[in-house]
Amino acid sequence: MGRPKEFIAEDALTQATRVFWTKGYEATTMVDLLTATGLSKSSLYETFGSKRDLFLAALSGYCDERTQMMRELLQSRATAREAITAFFALIVEQARQEGRPFGCLSCNEAAQMEAHDTEVQRVVARDLDSMEAAFAEVIDRGHADGSIPPQVDSRRHARFLNTLHHGLQLMARTRSVDRMEDTVAVALAALDQADGLARPASQ
Repeated sequence: MGRPKEFIAEDALTQATRVFWTKGYEATTMVDLLTATGLSKSSLYETFGSKRDLFLAALSGYCDERTQMMRELLQSRATAREAITAFFALIVEQARQEGRPFGCLSCNEAAQMEAHDTEVQRVVARDLDSMEAAFAEVIDRGHADGSIPPQVDSRRHARFLNTLHHGLQLMARTRSVDRMEDTVAVALAALDQADGLARPASQ
């Protein structure tokens, strides 16, 4: 008995995602995708549509899975401060892994395509909103558990951490691990001190 069509599509999407992640959308060819997925050209078009359709499905799926993993990690530590530390430690550790595509697929494609591609812009914007919400939630938890100073503004610091994450992912493409470690250390110190990220006086 052959594998169910849904399983084949899911497996093919996983393989295609890795190709796009490694090479980028523009540099990825149909030959690359056919080789990675093991599908014939007719099967690929029947299942996913065009190369662009496949890319959008890969990017959307990647963002959803990464955000889910992020939320699970941020909820897995005893305190919010420990969770944020663990999240950024993972980003740095991933940059050391030789077999891992460099950086973040969403960050990479945002830099290459987002300005002139409204559909990619929409997916990336949704990704940014989801990550920002996850950071804001963990900061609120930190206020409750006492690991993050109460004067830290959840929304502003969530945006700061989100921007930090995307900057680190770009640095990961050059394997700048030492720079990443120093940047994370400064960011975590700022979180503890709340300098420049306190709630505005009007709140």
